Amino acid sequence: MQLRYNFRVYPTPGQRTALAKVFGCARVVYNDALRARQDAYEAGERLSDTEVQRRVVTEAKKVCARAWLSEVASVALVQACQDARAAYRNWFDSMSGKRKGRKVGRPRFRSRKDNRQAIRLTRNGFSVKPNGKLYAAKIGDLDVRWSRDLPSVPSSVTLVKDASGRYFASFVVEVNDEPLHETSSEVGIDLGLVTFAVLSNGKTIESPKFLRRAERKLRKVQQDLSRKQRGSNNRAKVGLRVAKAHAKVRDSRTDWAHKNTTALIRDNQAIYVEDLAVSGLARTKLAKSVHDAAWGQFVRMLEDKAQRHGRVVHEIDRWYPSSQVCHVCGRIDGPKPLSVREWSCPCGAHHDRDVNAAKNILAAGRAERLNACGETVSLSA
Repeated sequence: MQLRYNFRVYPTPGQRTALAKVFGCARVVYNDALRARQDAYEAGERLSDTEVQRRVVTEAKKVCARAWLSEVASVALVQACQDARAAYRNWFDSMSGKRKGRKVGRPRFRSRKDNRQAIRLTRNGFSVKPNGKLYAAKIGDLDVRWSRDLPSVPSSVTLVKDASGRYFASFVVEVNDEPLHETSSEVGIDLGLVTFAVLSNGKTIESPKFLRRAERKLRKVQQDLSRKQRGSNNRAKVGLRVAKAHAKVRDSRTDWAHKNTTALIRDNQAIYVEDLAVSGLARTKLAKSVHDAAWGQFVRMLEDKAQRHGRVVHEIDRWYPSSQVCHVCGRIDGPKPLSVREWSCPCGAHHDRDVNAAKNILAAGRAERLNACGETVSLSA
């Protein structure tokens, strides 16, 4: 399995200038490759990948308007061509149904004003030196903050500058699956907004609400940004402050999600969650809270870590009425407004809404999973 290992990079002022130059050159080559493929598609012409690369890199260097492409490492330009090729392939595969997931639109041209700038280098364009420095072609030895060791020799590295002005090196490495010791524990999870998650065993995970907690500071810097004249240096400085404030929120949320998903994967053999329509909920009046909760990121982390460590994460049908069913007798009590947090069933059972839903998710998930394996399981099991 291939994973990405990200590390913070601290380039010198001269290296920042070199990185800015290669970011710009890679962006121009990417746009030229897209334009060449677009013109060929409209003209009914078939262009091979080799021909596109020859036109936008090899031949372009001989033209005065593109002579400055020779000042940067050619490996970054070649990879920009490959990225444009992959973007077009994803678009065609999405239209034909070969690509799974949501539909992908026509590739868009990159702008120098994009919040994120990046280049990709293969093995002939970088190396990790014994002293811990990262050598990048025509950039030099970059100072990397190694928070952990690389498990294998990286096949490629992506150098990234984010909106807040930070630099990162993202290595693609091959890792071996590390199955954890099997455990008999299985858990159902009911995700929410007030309480982030309620587990079928009664435990709860409180919602950190990182965005809500940072709203006051964000409001101040964003108001300051709105008062600056467009295109001025002062607006650019305040814009950087806004980006840093948002980056802090994002990093805190990601770190929190990693810690909690790791704990769940470590303690449970199987985890069952609802297949939530996050994109639909994000268009309601609860949009800010839904985005702040980041359910999709949380579930993706669970699935990735389960695959690595021999665990199971199963999503139940999103239309399953987990909040309406009594987990004791199986009676469907009907829909309830969100203000109803507790309810009683005629069978005599008194339920906490979220705990009852989590137990129903556990039972439904076990039934779906085991029935798929040819076993017969009732929801009350």
